[in-house]
Amino acid sequence: MSPLLIFSCVLLYSAVLFGITLITSKGADNESFYVGNKSSPWYVIAYGMIGASLSGVTFMSVPGWVGTTQFSYLQLVLGYWVGYTIIATVLLPLYYRLNLTSIYAYLNQRFGFWSYKTGAFFFLLSRTIGASFRLFLVANVLQIFIFDGWNIPFFITVSSFIILVLLFTFKGGIKTIIWTDTLQTTFMLLAVIISVVSISKQMDISLGKIFSAVWESEYSKVFFTDWHDKKFFAKQFLSGVFISIVMTGLDQEMMQKNLSCRNIKEAQKNMFSFSFVLIFVNILFLSLGAILYLYASAKGITLPSKTDDLFPVIALKYLGPVTGIVFIIGLISAAYPSADGALTSLTTSFCVDFLGLKDDAKKTEGEKTKIRYKVHLCFALLLLIVIVIFRAINNEAVISKLFTVAGYTYGPLLGLYSFGLFTKWEVKDNFVPLICILSPVICFLLSQYSELLLGGYKFGFELLILNGGLTFAGLWFLREKNYSSHG
Repeated sequence: MSPLLIFSCVLLYSAVLFGITLITSKGADNESFYVGNKSSPWYVIAYGMIGASLSGVTFMSVPGWVGTTQFSYLQLVLGYWVGYTIIATVLLPLYYRLNLTSIYAYLNQRFGFWSYKTGAFFFLLSRTIGASFRLFLVANVLQIFIFDGWNIPFFITVSSFIILVLLFTFKGGIKTIIWTDTLQTTFMLLAVIISVVSISKQMDISLGKIFSAVWESEYSKVFFTDWHDKKFFAKQFLSGVFISIVMTGLDQEMMQKNLSCRNIKEAQKNMFSFSFVLIFVNILFLSLGAILYLYASAKGITLPSKTDDLFPVIALKYLGPVTGIVFIIGLISAAYPSADGALTSLTTSFCVDFLGLKDDAKKTEGEKTKIRYKVHLCFALLLLIVIVIFRAINNEAVISKLFTVAGYTYGPLLGLYSFGLFTKWEVKDNFVPLICILSPVICFLLSQYSELLLGGYKFGFELLILNGGLTFAGLWFLREKNYSSHG
């Protein structure tokens, strides 16, 4: 595919998104930006959340990851399903009962000012890093296949992409995102399906036989029983439970969409249906990964040095222009949810949690909107800076790095909410920030020396559970004698 054709696909898809934006952002106000005026259809959110959950990380990293970890990722996904059930039955009822716009306001009611600000800060840190990793993946592919040939610097590529995202989220916010996410989910899934069909035709094998070949191959191993291994089932499954709780249930971006539903019952319908479909979607991505490796072996294709590059290299160089075009649109579709959702949720959290705009009676609606615009621009600039830095230091599969970082930054949130929900103790609020900083530091040190200290044990994604447990323990030591009246 020529760089001009790829670039034209990007522009055309972006134009369609802008068309949706113009329709959905008519008459939008701050309430539309934050919670979509509480009028979002649950089934639209459920479908769109598939794309938001997968993003560029799953789209490119998971297929490539199959070469070294087989289908072990499915152990994590099975844990996700349990985690989403907990979100639907425990966290969503809490958020709706308290009528929250920012979910971190719960910490203010439960513990106090410093706990509230600490929780919101860790979200801002987590989402900024996570969204930057996901955006880097897509921007890097576009840079390699288009802009390097035109001698355009990576900084300009990323800046242009973020400006596009900024423009179509600037006014409508969550009201716009729930509809654009549906388009993005559709093209992500379409790219995978068409790629599989194209490989099937080139190898002259029916779809039934090619999936049979996948399950008979070395790549299809799902369950691992060696407790020393990072892929050990118990580690992966439990990690999946808690990763889904923190990266969805304790994440403002994902919950902001759920809180835009008309009521709690519709929000729960959304979560249950989304969690069920997501299992099969991840199986599809894992199967694609195995098919890509089988195809590369059959055709004598040299595997790229980075597993993240496997899907784009084969789609753009070997599967023909139609598949290449759909891949590019799917890739862009995977990137937009990361960027638009991140910018909207970061802006919402900062405006509500740190600036107090939603409840500020002294400012007019127009003044609040102007401040929100400025915050939106600042976070766009921050994402740009982090992406550029990450490109300079990237040296491993992005999905692994993403979950590792999540283990450090979401762990304190897990500890805070667990202590708040499952105990009645008050805490010494002004010491909470210290506990939430020490817990990740201790986790880092333990992970570095775990083989020496724990008889060869290697930490995987379960580091998140340890981090949350240390935060919980720290809060227990800080507990007050009196009980809280808040649930």
